[in-house]
Amino acid sequence: MCLPAVADAVSGNKDWQVFAVAAGFTAFIGGLFIFTARTPFSGINVRQAFLLTALAWIIIPAFGALPMVFANLELSYTDAFFEAMSGLTTTGSTVIVGLEQVQPGILLWRALLQWLGGIGIIGMAIAIMPLLQVGGMQLFRMESSDKSEKILPRAAQLIAYIGFIYLFFTMLCAFFYWLAGMSGFDAAAHAMTTIATGGFSTHDLSIGYFENAKIEFIAIIFMMLGSLPFVLYLRALRGSTNAFLHDSQVHWFLAIVFCTTVAIAVYLWNMKGMAPTDALQNSAFNVVSIITGTGYATKDFSAWGPFALVIFLFLMFIGGCAGSTTCGIKVFRFQVLYATAVTQMRKLLHPHGVFLAYYNGKPIPEDVGSSVMSFFFLYAASFAALAIGLGLIGLDFLTAVSGAATAISNVGPGLGSTIGPSGAFITLPDSAKWLLSFGMLLGRLELFTIFVLLAPSFWRS
Repeated sequence: MCLPAVADAVSGNKDWQVFAVAAGFTAFIGGLFIFTARTPFSGINVRQAFLLTALAWIIIPAFGALPMVFANLELSYTDAFFEAMSGLTTTGSTVIVGLEQVQPGILLWRALLQWLGGIGIIGMAIAIMPLLQVGGMQLFRMESSDKSEKILPRAAQLIAYIGFIYLFFTMLCAFFYWLAGMSGFDAAAHAMTTIATGGFSTHDLSIGYFENAKIEFIAIIFMMLGSLPFVLYLRALRGSTNAFLHDSQVHWFLAIVFCTTVAIAVYLWNMKGMAPTDALQNSAFNVVSIITGTGYATKDFSAWGPFALVIFLFLMFIGGCAGSTTCGIKVFRFQVLYATAVTQMRKLLHPHGVFLAYYNGKPIPEDVGSSVMSFFFLYAASFAALAIGLGLIGLDFLTAVSGAATAISNVGPGLGSTIGPSGAFITLPDSAKWLLSFGMLLGRLELFTIFVLLAPSFWRS
């Protein structure tokens, strides 16, 4: 909060006092907790890890909302919490309109929340999720805890190195944005939300405000970089130059992006009359923005017709790779589901045969398969519950369905005129905003981390 305070003070905006007071209040509450819990640290067990993870992602936006409540934005606490939760979960849905008139401190704070949320989820995916065996993430336990295959001695050291890579990508992205024509402030703010695949912008028209093909191309590159496993970057730096070539998850992700980009580009060319180059540019940017969960927009793709809308709706659910800043179901789960389905069909054809499902050239453990199946069931059930809840609140079908999808997949804009690329979430009822905030939390923490807290057995000694 001190960085936005400095930004406002430099620009002569009185909102620096808001950030200073919010920072002081947050530090005071944190200090109280520290002094009331001065006991020797002996490590945490699995239950405490679940609770700590969930509480961190609830308490941070609860305090992160304070500057937006007291700044000159006329936001209620509900709106401010929604904005902060959207930022920390790198969703990108916003209730703020007229971003061009918003003071630089708030714009920087939104970008910082997304940037911190991006590196936070990478750390969770590497250090916490595999140990908690959340939704098949135990496949990646080798990255942080298996001594025979891990890259660095400790998970903390691994995350520190990946943090440097994350910071380097952010600075590189900001530099290229600046070279392409953005102001220094816009370049820094957009770089943080691009590499975090968050999507908050400093303008209502998002990246479309700049009307610059170079900026769009830079955004595509760094959104893609943010959606690949960061552990592979570290492996590449440490000499394993073929790390990306041998990872099947990367192959699947790139294949999905390529195929859907070509399909929508051809559709826009033939059915909407766009020039081939414009069709390819618009298709590539929006496909990458949606599948990575970034949520930047250059055009109102809600007007592209049913074919594009259906594809975008499915892309919202797919997401990027495990161990990246992206959200959604994740590509590796589709791979596990596909491999398991193929194995089951072979067993039907050859009942006495022995067939194993493989992921990245290794047999998939039985507990991973069941975890992934459970994740798909919970994901579908959660999506349905969110959509029904939004419908009960009074939202129309397209807004309810796409709102549920964009929340649980942490994408950003939904579909339709209300919450689509040209709309905003400010017009939704407060009850819908709280429900969507819960959906963002569910999607960002991979469902199980939250649902396990609702089980009575979790609280029994």
